[in-house]
Amino acid sequence: MNTTPRSHRLHIGIFGRRNTGKSSLLNALTNQDAAMVSPIKGTTTDPVYKTMEILPIGPVVLIDTAGIDDESELGHLRIEKTKNILRKTDVALLVVDPAQGFGIYEEELISQFGKTKYLIVYSKSDLGTHGEGINVSTVTGENIHELKEKIADIFRSLEPEPRPVADLLETGDMVILVIPIDSSAPKGRLILPQQQVIRDCLDAGAICIATQPTELTEVFAKLAVPPKLVITDSQAFKEVAAQTPQEIALTSFSILMARFKGVLDYAVESAKIIDSLKTGDKILIAEGCTHHRQCDDIGTVKIPRMIESRTGSKPEYTFTSGGEFPQDLSIFKLIIHCGGCMQNRKEMQYRQAAAKAQSIPMTNYGIAISYMQEILERVVI
Repeated sequence: MNTTPRSHRLHIGIFGRRNTGKSSLLNALTNQDAAMVSPIKGTTTDPVYKTMEILPIGPVVLIDTAGIDDESELGHLRIEKTKNILRKTDVALLVVDPAQGFGIYEEELISQFGKTKYLIVYSKSDLGTHGEGINVSTVTGENIHELKEKIADIFRSLEPEPRPVADLLETGDMVILVIPIDSSAPKGRLILPQQQVIRDCLDAGAICIATQPTELTEVFAKLAVPPKLVITDSQAFKEVAAQTPQEIALTSFSILMARFKGVLDYAVESAKIIDSLKTGDKILIAEGCTHHRQCDDIGTVKIPRMIESRTGSKPEYTFTSGGEFPQDLSIFKLIIHCGGCMQNRKEMQYRQAAAKAQSIPMTNYGIAISYMQEILERVVI
């Protein structure tokens, strides 16, 4: 809980051909040897992530990528990974070596940037060659600070991210957070959506009370004033809904995440497909992080069990995690995603847009569970 989560940071992707100075630029921006630098082409193979705070920008994730001009068989795989970084990039830096010039590779990258804000950065200005854009030298430090200022200007021009819950609250409102502590709860800490919601409640000047489902009725009895909102882990929906008076607003952490990431409406609409699932239908269950799965894991065990109990069918499941998300979704009848706390807003919207473009319904854990427990209308806020 000591650092800004990666999903809340400005993502700055560094793109260009091999040996244009991308890795050197990352090192110069961070003032660290974060990326390996070598005159050998193709030194950067997989994307390199560096999370830190850079003044005057703030908390960022810098991502160094493989060269876009690697025509080898392995290079094509690296280029695909580079292109995937664009899905989560808020600001792109297109690094050009003046000796190579601006050509078809740079034009192709700009076309792929689409609506993503970008800057053209000519490297190696200490060698005396320049181009139209900002000219920097990672050797002398020329214009590195100016580049940071330009990135900060773009950041300030971006539409502010919405808040997980603060816009629903006023100063002094009371919020009850229902957090089960069971075998799936990480020892000694809270999971990221719980941390994010608690912090956002505090930023709004709200009063947070955290409890487990077994103590919720006792908490209600001890309160002189009813809470403005009850937020629960989705796995405890049924138990918490039974204890929470109808006049008190109820939702879950994963539903707040869908709202926060801008994917709520389609996720709610998509949940209704569950009742039409049949034996043999293919369902993609996607998680944004990688973790050790428990014997009663929500994604691989509990949700499939709920689906089969409700529909009487036996669908076929595909499970993905982390950065893995199939490009071809056409084989699936439904996608059920986790809350996406580890993905930034742009990545989650990309995933939903990919599903919508292929006419595949896509919902999330909390929405699917609340639909199957017939409380969806109550808990979507």
